[in-house]
This record gives sequence, C-alpha cells and structure tokens, in this order.
Amino acid sequence: MNTIGFEVIGFDERFARKFADLNYEWIEKAYTVEEHDREILDHPVEQIIEPGGQIFFAMVDGEPAGTVALIEMGENAFELAKMAVSRTSRARAEQSLMDACIEYSRAKGKNSIILESNTKQVAAIGLYRKYGFVETPLDPNSQFVRANIRMELAISDSKL
Repeated sequence: MNTIGFEVIGFDERFARKFADLNYEWIEKAYTVEEHDREILDHPVEQIIEPGGQIFFAMVDGEPAGTVALIEMGENAFELAKMAVSRTSRARAEQSLMDACIEYSRAKGKNSIILESNTKQVAAIGLYRKYGFVETPLDPNSQFVRANIRMELAISDSKL
C-alpha cells in the first residue's frame, strides 16, 4: 500500500526490533515504561500477530519511519496501539499509518477501532479526532496507568 509518499507494509519480523525501539523511545521520554508495554513490545508476534492483529510500518528508503499496531479485541474491534513515528516523518507517516489501519479494519469486517491514550499527547489526540474518533468512557480496568482518555472510531463514520 502506498499512501502520501510512504510505502506501508504489514508485519515483517525483520523490523520487530524497530517496532520496539521506536515505541520505547517516545514512551521513555514522556512516561514510565510499564510491564504491559514490555509484554507487547518485546513479544509482538505472540502478543499481536498470533492472536489476529497486525503491525504496520511506514517505510522510507527501505527502513521503517513509523509503526502502529492493531490488537485483536474480539469479533468486532481492533485496538489501535503503539503508534510511533520518527520526528522527521511525523505528520505524513501518521496519516499513512492511520489510513492503513482503517482500511485493514474495514477489510477484516471490524465495526470499530478503539484506543487509549493520554491527553498530554495533544498532537495524537488531534489526529484521532481528525479521523473521526470520539471520546468514550475510560475502561476502569485499563492495563496502562498513564491512560486517561479512551476513544473509538466507528468504521462506518471514518473520514477515509
């Protein structure tokens, strides 16, 4: 899939370490890395791919400039998680990755994409709103201490 100058590819085990590194970089700058972060980032095949999810990479010159995961949340939804983009490619790569997530979710017959984030991530929250995500009640059983906002996109309402 080629969107906005980036080739977006599905999971490739050669880039599993890059998936982790890009995410650890932003998490460590803003928060404390939590145990659930480590489970997902250090074991993406077991935690994301094998249960039915997907990891996308926005590629520039054969190297990942960004990444995002869709985690299987049952028959009707994916969770959008672990979006990380290199600073030099941020806006365009984020759009390419979001487009890929929505297209993939639609192709898999999902009704919605959910996510948890933190309101300190102003640019990310703005991107999600631009794509049609709306705020929903926070899950009291969230696996992340830093999560203070939950959002959901009805695939039928997506801006794509």
